Amino acid sequence: MLAAAMVLSTAASAQNPLLQRRYGTPYEIPPFEKITIDNYREAMLKGLEEEKAEVLAIIANSEAPTFENVIVALDQCGKTLDKARIWSSLNSSNSTEETRALAKELAPKTSELSNFINMNAELFKKVKAVYDNQAAFGLDKEQTTLLEKTYKGFVNGGALLGPDQKKELAAINLKLSELQLRFSQNLMHDTNNTYVIADKLSDLAGLPQSNIDQAAALAEKIGQSGKYAFNMQRPSCNPVLQYCSNRELRKKVYLMYNDRCNHGDEYDNKAIAAEIVSLRLQRSRLMGHDTFADIQLENKMAGNAANVYELLDQIWDPAVERAKDELSDIKAMMKADRVKGEPQRWDYMYYLDKAKKARYAIDESEISEYLEINAVQQGIFYVANKLYGLSFNERTQDYPVYEPTAKSWDVIDRDGNVIAIFYSDFFPRDGKGAGAWCGAFRGQRYDGAARVQPIVTNVCNMTLPSTDKPALQTLDNVETMFHEFGHALHSFFRNVHYSGTSGVERDFVELPSQINEHWAFEPEVLKVYARHYKTGEVIPDELIKKIEASSKYGQGFATVELLAAALVDMDLHTLTEIPENFDVMAFQAQKLAARGIPQQILPRYSVTNFSHSMGGGYSAGYYSYIWSEVLDCDAFAAFKETGDIFNQEVADKFRRYVLTPGGISKGTEMYEQFRGRQPQVEGLLKNRGLDEESRKDNSFPLPKMK
Repeated sequence: MLAAAMVLSTAASAQNPLLQRRYGTPYEIPPFEKITIDNYREAMLKGLEEEKAEVLAIIANSEAPTFENVIVALDQCGKTLDKARIWSSLNSSNSTEETRALAKELAPKTSELSNFINMNAELFKKVKAVYDNQAAFGLDKEQTTLLEKTYKGFVNGGALLGPDQKKELAAINLKLSELQLRFSQNLMHDTNNTYVIADKLSDLAGLPQSNIDQAAALAEKIGQSGKYAFNMQRPSCNPVLQYCSNRELRKKVYLMYNDRCNHGDEYDNKAIAAEIVSLRLQRSRLMGHDTFADIQLENKMAGNAANVYELLDQIWDPAVERAKDELSDIKAMMKADRVKGEPQRWDYMYYLDKAKKARYAIDESEISEYLEINAVQQGIFYVANKLYGLSFNERTQDYPVYEPTAKSWDVIDRDGNVIAIFYSDFFPRDGKGAGAWCGAFRGQRYDGAARVQPIVTNVCNMTLPSTDKPALQTLDNVETMFHEFGHALHSFFRNVHYSGTSGVERDFVELPSQINEHWAFEPEVLKVYARHYKTGEVIPDELIKKIEASSKYGQGFATVELLAAALVDMDLHTLTEIPENFDVMAFQAQKLAARGIPQQILPRYSVTNFSHSMGGGYSAGYYSYIWSEVLDCDAFAAFKETGDIFNQEVADKFRRYVLTPGGISKGTEMYEQFRGRQPQVEGLLKNRGLDEESRKDNSFPLPKMK
């Protein structure tokens, strides 16, 4: 029986594309349509076995430890596992019951391998021998960085702990991986599978027709024919909050969105979040740190929690004052509508939009008619071409595509070389996570002397086409598309020789994405891509001026919302004690009230749906967006100062010092090489309209209400 099973296993492996040396596809793009869930499982399990065997071989090597036979060998471990891990990206964008079950099955196994490597005393002895004797190996800068990151990775992974402490740490790591996965899967459920239902068309007054059509289609899909349904994806619920005059419907949508995973049911994340915070603190104490933030920040640009709070506090007060200015406008608009009482949270977006229209005579639904999604993408490509000489050749018809609505592109440099493959996946669907992100099916690497092209994805949840209109986008959606493509540019240009030197500090990583947003609404760029979807007419100068004049309006609300989330993330992870029966939502409310947050504003994410923080990627790190914004505003000023937003000298420096080196240098060093100095916060305050000059500017006063 055992022999027969081995034959069957070998036969299955021979049919598994992930276990072949080559895919035989253009640029070795994974043949998605040929890979089954069983293929992913088999390849992951085999990959875990192979990597462990590779590590054991490094330990067993009787030669004296060297940079090549220890550090480089470790960096090159796990090639099968790397190929198989593409399923993890698909689990975020095309989640199914099968992929979610596989995630639960594999989480403890991957955690076990990580613990085995990081806490292996014999392996660490070899790493330490190389680290202590590094002067003997004649290392260049990238090799030195790889060695330092490898050594620190082992130390932070528990290599210096005693046997009992290692056992405790392994148990904590395993539990955290399980909890973070449960948190994310609960959030995906509540985002995609919880609904607010409107019974009749009159409930939707003010909502654009395209959104009404989409709500009707969603209701039909979930068995509510003749009604109107909204799920908690932003393209579904945000238009209700912004345009719908039905206050009760706005309230239902707002509360459902902000209370995702906070309903006391099987998908509730309160207890999960509390346990995650507690375990992270326990882990940090084992590692000799007082708080989780201490261990997270020691190798970031910020360095420590005090520096993070200093920046956030510097922006908080002017942001709150700006939000109060906006609140005065909201009250005036409500008075004009004869709505009594104080504004509530579900009134903010609706009346802020009305006030914006009153001040600037701007109608975002009119502007959206010039923002068809394919045209916007061409505008993004235009900017990449003007700055860096890139061109894009669509290959959707002849490259493997993991999702029918996704598109694929060759990314071609000035010399005609294909330097990357790019996938754009823009529309919401069942099984796709909320929000937007940039990922990769393969990171940039080297195969001998040849650079291997990365396969990069932009995954978003943009506005869908309706029955009578193409996919017309909001200004926010356009900004998001430019943002995620900035991450993609970083991936296209990265040129490192080791996987261990590819990543930059978390509070530096948003610089390439956020600076790319600055080109989105520059007049020169808008005139390239913003064309009316019916007539092809270029967006008029009058509308461009309105976009520019109104661009800072609402930034009080937006900034407080962002800072509130960043502060709660830091507050949770600077705790030195976790109370018994810790209530994360009560903690959030208490901390924000103490800071004087306007009662009409909640954090961008509440703790129970704060995947950046609780999912692990930005834990004690959500401040990174605002930290990086200091960098991006200051960096874009370098272009503006020349009088040319496409200045080639500045663009070449940005590519050379920011986009190309990966994590070989520290963020502070890369930025200073680019800018010639460290960044200044004034650019951020001005860009968001939080400086005194912007607050005093009343060029577009609110019309007097009758």
